[in-house]
Amino acid sequence: MSILFVLTSHATLGDTGRDTGLWLEEFLAPYYRFVDAGLPVSLSSPKGGSVPVDPASIDALKDSPLYLRYQSDATLAERMNGTAKLSSISASDVSALVYPGGHGPLWDLRTDPHSIALIESFISSGKPVATICHAGCALLNARQGDGSPLVDGVQVTAFSDSEEAAVGLEKVVPYLVETDMKALGAVYSKSGDWESHVVVSGALITGQNPASSLGVAEEVIKRLKA
Repeated sequence: MSILFVLTSHATLGDTGRDTGLWLEEFLAPYYRFVDAGLPVSLSSPKGGSVPVDPASIDALKDSPLYLRYQSDATLAERMNGTAKLSSISASDVSALVYPGGHGPLWDLRTDPHSIALIESFISSGKPVATICHAGCALLNARQGDGSPLVDGVQVTAFSDSEEAAVGLEKVVPYLVETDMKALGAVYSKSGDWESHVVVSGALITGQNPASSLGVAEEVIKRLKA
């Protein structure tokens, strides 16, 4: 039983000149929950190697016990600097997929063919796929067996349009995840901005925002133990 994190390789925030990448809390909260539960974890990304971390996500977390644990974790630092290339991953070696967000995934995980193939394979075989926040974008180009969008008629959540507006990036991002999910026929739901909201639809587990990260991890563990 192993859990694969699929992380972004994208490090620039559109044309702003600002750095982006992985939103740290959305990775660390599930990662340490799985590690503490004794579950084997591995990391991957489209390009392999080092994963970019959004500097704003460090600022948001820097005074927390979670960040202090991360700072002193040499093993995790090594893992984050040496992620496996997504194209090298075999679905048969993995029990669950977890996609943490951040703005980075908007530019690479929606269209990555290896990610799409993994998601489609996992959903068709009933193995859990979990996305957090912006990483819901990884579901948008995936398809069901009949060729219809994977999210069509499926209950999901992801970073809301109102949250994107609240951080002032609705004109910077290439698309809005909530809007595109709905356009594909998804049954999208959300809680208040920055409130935890987790939706489980069969093998698919989605979380709205950073506050939903731990809830998503708990649902993954529940599925793996079922």
